[in-house]
Amino acid sequence: MTRVGILGATGAVGRQMLECLEERHYAKEDIRLFASERSVGKTIPYGNDELVCEKIEDGCFDGLDFVLGAVSNALSKEYAPMIKKTGAVYIDNSSAFRLEEDVPLVVPEINGEDALHHKGIIANPNCSTIIAMMALAPIHALSPIQTIVASTYQAVSGAGIAGIATLSEEVEAVRSSKPVNPSVFPAQIAYNCIASIGSMNENGYTTEEMKMQNEGRRILHNDDLLVSCTCVRVPVFRSHSISLSVVTKDKLDLQDVRNAISGFAGDVLVEDHVPTPLETSNQDDVYVGRIRKDLIHENGISLWCCGDQIRKGAASNAVEIMDYMLRHA
Repeated sequence: MTRVGILGATGAVGRQMLECLEERHYAKEDIRLFASERSVGKTIPYGNDELVCEKIEDGCFDGLDFVLGAVSNALSKEYAPMIKKTGAVYIDNSSAFRLEEDVPLVVPEINGEDALHHKGIIANPNCSTIIAMMALAPIHALSPIQTIVASTYQAVSGAGIAGIATLSEEVEAVRSSKPVNPSVFPAQIAYNCIASIGSMNENGYTTEEMKMQNEGRRILHNDDLLVSCTCVRVPVFRSHSISLSVVTKDKLDLQDVRNAISGFAGDVLVEDHVPTPLETSNQDDVYVGRIRKDLIHENGISLWCCGDQIRKGAASNAVEIMDYMLRHA
């Protein structure tokens, strides 16, 4: 029996975590939900039954084996000591602990073993980083990747339930010839693209863009990895798409690259069409296509990939970390 808590259960990622547990047939009696004060007592469906959101207070995490976190950085830092005190393992979806040396940053298919060397906290990587690394890990296994140039096309689901609602509301407003007043995003997202996600750093790159390099280094165990990334919010409800051009240490044969990707758990090689975010929504695989030689670098490979941001980019990956640990206990 494994007892699991979900912290931030009413948000998009928290709800998806619960759905993932249901898919894996975790017993209702072994799951507890925690949310903000205003959501205490709220019920969330689970199979043919429902679960009640509990108050976060001293002792609330007692008896749990794992806690899956889907809250802000600030709340994650506040509650982590409470969780660790109980002996439960905290698998955190925020960015609060991702770059701390003693906190494993894990994508199970790539570096799952890192999760076994935790000190009470395991970090779930950024959504775009997970999807990109899933596509690139098989290539990195053939020859170390030295540089990555990435452009992400990120769905509004990356901003949670509010992002999804905003796109729906703005589309309806435009269709009705009503004014659009942006709130969640820095500009209108309906029928638009916004090349700004996160806050701006002094180097001209956003915090979201730097995650690809900083987190990618840890996941691939490659401290010398260099990444130039541009993150773009697009008017898509769910699933992120990413254009990637990499330079490897050795020149690779394209067929070897295709074989490596098709044989990698969690990847789907798509050769008969171009993968789209719509077809990758509501499932956990990363679709990889348009694999081709880079026209600038002799050792360069370019590709396109898509993956569900809420599932593999967040909730499913966290649950898979837990499952990996249980299998290797």
